[in-house]
Amino acid sequence: MKLEFHGADQDVTGSCHLFEAFGKKILIDCGLYQGGKELTEENSKPFGFEPADIDYLLLTHAHLDHCGRIPLLVKRGFTGEIITTSASCELARLVLLDAAHLQEDDARYKSKRASRHGQKNTIEPLYDAVDTLNSFGYFGRTIHYNQPITITPGIKATFINAGHILGSASVVLEIEDKGKTHTIVFSGDLGYGGRAIIKNPATPPHADIVIMETTYGDRLHKTLNPTLDEFYTAINTTIRRGGNIVIPSFALERAQELLYYIREGMEQDKLPQYLPVFLDSPMAISATRIFQRHPECFDQETHQLFQSGDDPLSFPGLQFTRETAESMAINRITGGAVIIAGSGMCTGGRVRHHLKHNLWNQRSTVIFVGYAAHGTLARRIVDGARSVKIYGEEIPVQASVHTIGGFSAHADQSQLLAWHNKTGDPKTTFLVHGDKDVMPVFARKLHNTRVEIPDLHQQYNLEEWL
Repeated sequence: MKLEFHGADQDVTGSCHLFEAFGKKILIDCGLYQGGKELTEENSKPFGFEPADIDYLLLTHAHLDHCGRIPLLVKRGFTGEIITTSASCELARLVLLDAAHLQEDDARYKSKRASRHGQKNTIEPLYDAVDTLNSFGYFGRTIHYNQPITITPGIKATFINAGHILGSASVVLEIEDKGKTHTIVFSGDLGYGGRAIIKNPATPPHADIVIMETTYGDRLHKTLNPTLDEFYTAINTTIRRGGNIVIPSFALERAQELLYYIREGMEQDKLPQYLPVFLDSPMAISATRIFQRHPECFDQETHQLFQSGDDPLSFPGLQFTRETAESMAINRITGGAVIIAGSGMCTGGRVRHHLKHNLWNQRSTVIFVGYAAHGTLARRIVDGARSVKIYGEEIPVQASVHTIGGFSAHADQSQLLAWHNKTGDPKTTFLVHGDKDVMPVFARKLHNTRVEIPDLHQQYNLEEWL
């Protein structure tokens, strides 16, 4: 048995881990690197393995940093089976097509810019829409939570709810070898318990080996009530001074959660009833429709709301803007609007246009409600940049900037530790999906287990670690 690490190793993007046993190679996630130029260039490099050799891909969830290189994997020779939950399958198709279009647009932009400088070479996208559509043919079995399936003789897989986004899962592998059963748990991204809409993370089984994320392994999140108070206060303060509120948001889960809490704020008279809210993200709009088809993922309160006919993701004043012209029209609004747009890290999408039109305005506010990786535009703004370059123009940062961590879809340090404790006393714990300076902090909190922090492309013979 072998375990290899080919992404999100001492980093938070590009998740990709390879498990090998009985002559079969099983990939856990195949994510896109997101961030600065160096990370973007990492996407086009070799995977660290031959795609044609992979027999199965188990997808934990549909965030781009976990599924975003699947079309490239197929383009380079993968012909195996992709297995995931039903909700993740639907969301992944949505996310990957959007990513393909963004890459095509980016390639055209760079090609035109190169041409203006006398360079004749054409920039090719990492993959295009045709590559993406082709990759959908390799999505095979969809799996229900807590129902084991046989991947190959001697290897069973069970997906358990990770509570991160709709359809997200931790993957439990049970390996029968020489009369013994070895249990290996891949956490995927773990959710923060007690949030709206989806269920809390499920209890993992006792395990021999754990591969777990550490995104917020060095800190605690704010509890929900203070988080909502800060959120509502930021909106109300901005409205009173005549500015707009721009919220860069991930299209999956975060956008829907914001709609849920804005509706709740209106019902509790904590926000104005007349508040115009724009969900300016075609992908988030489509994702919201997918949410409504998967009540099996909802917590009890949200499920009851849907069953009663009271849509918790809708309210007066909410406008969905799919068309480009509709999005452009929002930027003619000088104040009093809440604009939710992607991408959450401001690496692309319509939010960059809204930032360009509002960052310079002292009356406006930008509210960050999710993780911002190093090298992203969001991180530069959060870290206090006085100006940022957007579409080639230097924009002064004069709007109020709020970072509200309590909305995070990732478990904080205390919940990560609680989850790990439920795995018993694993012989080895491999830490992934965390910044270099965060992972050692979390490692020092773990006891009764050997801790490893793999380097990119590092390989382990598991017989030595069990």
